[in-house]
Amino acid sequence: MVLLVIPGPTIIMVVSQALAHGRRVAFASVVGVGLGDLAAASLSIMGVGTILAASATVFAVIKWAGAAYLVYIGIKMWTTPVSVPDIDSLPVAGGRRSAFRDSFLVTLLNPKGIVFFMAFVPQFITPAQDFAPQAAIFVIVFVLLGIFNAWAYAMLASGARNVIRRPSVLRAATRTGACFLIGAGVFSALARRSA
Repeated sequence: MVLLVIPGPTIIMVVSQALAHGRRVAFASVVGVGLGDLAAASLSIMGVGTILAASATVFAVIKWAGAAYLVYIGIKMWTTPVSVPDIDSLPVAGGRRSAFRDSFLVTLLNPKGIVFFMAFVPQFITPAQDFAPQAAIFVIVFVLLGIFNAWAYAMLASGARNVIRRPSVLRAATRTGACFLIGAGVFSALARRSA
């Protein structure tokens, strides 16, 4: 829960989408987060976490790809105009499909999440029992908690959006989220890998 509740790049993106475009687009982001968590946790459990932990090259490639994508999404959010009248009924540039894709890729391309999951889960695996059912339970619980967490942030943000209807405030909130994503991408790219 602690890992999920602390807002990272994925939650910042979900909140920014909810503020800028409302619940329908934010819901697509939440689905993307859920499937991204499912893919990342599943890959981690299957051993990708071990590969990432052991191979500096693979870790660096995924880190740079994730960092570049965060910066790209941040720039895209910064430059996308925010419209205010009847926002929920207006089509969004790229729409829900784009929000889903972006949140899925940001979640999937976060190597720290994969390595964390691989380092954390084995402590709770009972060697005397079958591995697959235990791993499946951890993945399912993690994904469900991740979806609920992203949904809660999206609902809070979209609720705040209905209160904050001024274009300048929405633009500032969206651009703040964009800056955080760009910053997270730059920080992720420059962060050194711990031994």
